[in-house]
Amino acid sequence: MAITAAMVKELRDTTGAGMMDAKKALTETDGDMDAAVDWLRTKGLAKAAKKSGRTAAEGLVAVALEDGNAVALEVNSETDFVGKNAEFQKMVADFARAALNVDDVEALKSQQVEGTSVEDVLTNKIATIGENMTIRRMAKVSGESVTAYVHNQVAEGMGKIGVLVAMKGTDNGIGRQIAMHVAAANPASLGEADLDPALVEREKTVLTEQARESGKPEQVIEKMIEGRMKKFLSEVTLLGQAFVVNPDQTVAEAAKEAGVEITGFVRLAVGEGIEKEAENFAEEVAKMNA
Repeated sequence: MAITAAMVKELRDTTGAGMMDAKKALTETDGDMDAAVDWLRTKGLAKAAKKSGRTAAEGLVAVALEDGNAVALEVNSETDFVGKNAEFQKMVADFARAALNVDDVEALKSQQVEGTSVEDVLTNKIATIGENMTIRRMAKVSGESVTAYVHNQVAEGMGKIGVLVAMKGTDNGIGRQIAMHVAAANPASLGEADLDPALVEREKTVLTEQARESGKPEQVIEKMIEGRMKKFLSEVTLLGQAFVVNPDQTVAEAAKEAGVEITGFVRLAVGEGIEKEAENFAEEVAKMNA
């Protein structure tokens, strides 16, 4: 596979590796971007532990709560300007409230908002505002107590990041602190048991190769892998992370001290994982004049 300058730049932006190292990684992995990231990490040449989702789409995440149930809903638009539009904000808020009654986006589309289906409301708003819009995803939690937090809030209950935290026990204020922590730290799962096995296996493979690069005896390598995996799990699981409010405690310890148990969480960020096609500016101008 031909390795392009754009591919090298993307890998450098993702990992912080040098140009020649990035090119060699792509060559060694036949252009597979994820494999190239792992190759660089194995060689100790990548500065980033993982590739974060690239945010390219605009819109809003809205949260809604009712009787121990809560939902976070992402509605995308083409431009950030639309997210500041009062009509769009009202529509998103209406959709979030309707989402409390269903389990997925497809079911949400048939829910009624002021006598009109959500799907038809969206279609009409696209025609009125003049931008393409999509209901991308939703996620729900429930518990004895549920707390919501919106980061970069632009209107009541909606903004760029929406977080929900469900707990057993009485929330004495710890819920909001934990929700703010989730917004900042972006944990991959609640605990080790909830982690994607593929993610764990991939990390273990990389750490194993890194340890073997050291040339140390096998028994030492096993201890190195064990310690590094323990550190990895503490960094990516909510319960194992150092609490942003008090880094001397883990989130699990802070929750226990407050007399609650965290049972679930949701974090949605606008456009997370969506890539917007980027064009060369000169090519864009040429197309406009074609």
